[in-house]
Formats: sequence, C-alpha cells, structure tokens
Amino acid sequence: MTNYLNWKQETITDVSAEHITNMYNQGFVFTRRGKGAMDQTRSMRIDLNQFKLTSENKRILRKTADISLSTHTIPYSDYHWSIGKVAKDFYETKFGKKTFSANAVKKCLTNAKETNFTTLLVYKKDDTVIGYAISYENTDILHYSYPFYLLDFPNNNLGMGMMVKAIVHAKETGKKHIYLGSAQRKSDVYKLQFKRLQWFTGKIWCDDLEALKHILNTTS
Repeated sequence: MTNYLNWKQETITDVSAEHITNMYNQGFVFTRRGKGAMDQTRSMRIDLNQFKLTSENKRILRKTADISLSTHTIPYSDYHWSIGKVAKDFYETKFGKKTFSANAVKKCLTNAKETNFTTLLVYKKDDTVIGYAISYENTDILHYSYPFYLLDFPNNNLGMGMMVKAIVHAKETGKKHIYLGSAQRKSDVYKLQFKRLQWFTGKIWCDDLEALKHILNTTS
C-alpha cells in the first residue's frame, strides 16, 4: 500500500514459524517488498483464546450465511489472470491507481521464491468465487493481509463478513492470534468493534481502543 505506516523495516532469513510468530509479536508484519521483508507498524490483532462474537458479528454472519470459506496453499495452483484483475480493480477503487497491480498479485500467489504468504482464503457463494484474502498462516497465527472481492457483488456485508469468517476460522483451527493489518487511517476504525482486540503502540501491545480511536480520528 502507498504511504504504509512503519517504524522499522527488517528482512529476515530465519523463516521458521517460531521466529516469524515472535516477529509478529514485536509488531512486525510481512509485506510485499520481497522475501522476508517485514515492517514494524501499528499492528492490530485479536487474542483468540478470549475472543467471543458480539451481537453485531453474529448479525454479519447471518447476513453472509450463504458464503463459504475454504483455505488453499500458496503457491496457488489454480491461479488465473481473473484473480489478479479482481484484486487490481478492488485496490484501485478503494485506494487509488497502482496500489496493487495484477502482476504483483500473481507474484504473491504463485512465486514461492518471492512471496511471504502461505495461505489464500477463498470465499464462494454456491459455486461462484466472490472474494479472496492473501494471508500468512502458521500453527499459532493467521495474518489476514490482503482481502479483495467483486465490487459489484450485491451484499453490502461482504467485506466485513469475509473478515469475521476468517476470525472464526482462525479460532476454530486453534490459532492464538489473528492479525488484521495496520491501524493508520480513519477508515480503519471499523476494526475496533472486535472483542479482545489489541494494537501495537511501537513498544507494547495495548487494549485501550478509545486511545486508538482518537489517534485514527485525528490522522489526516
């Protein structure tokens, strides 16, 4: 993403799950800059051991009950150029031109030597794929990193539904945390609705969501 908030950048060579989990615990997240590239940012995560769905989360799940989630290993053998187009159109519409090119999407999903991501979440209604989320996953964590979906899909709850379904999936598969990206824009306030959400201050993990809301609402 353009102008991505980061306090520190590192490129790791130890790509063991234990080391990567430790880096995420220090506020780092994987990026698209290259193999092992991580940024320390105002990361957000949910403590899944304590997480419970709110009434609003449950409402979203009811509204998206006809949408299924499946997981697929990256490199993704069923990659098709249309996936890159969906992502390009989505990010261009939401964040501006050249945010996430179709070629960059293909690299993330097919090039094992360059991608840091391990899992593609695929969302379907009936037999039609309507959304994806490029993710990093190991035994302990899931990083819900680059979601995108059909912008003309007739369900206003799709984006939030995809995220809630990913959270439920992470909890059901025994993950300790799910990471939801960086808190850096006013538009990120919607993520604060989740119970047991924590954010990285640059030094520690904090659960003061009012403080984070103030930061986001005063960010230009």
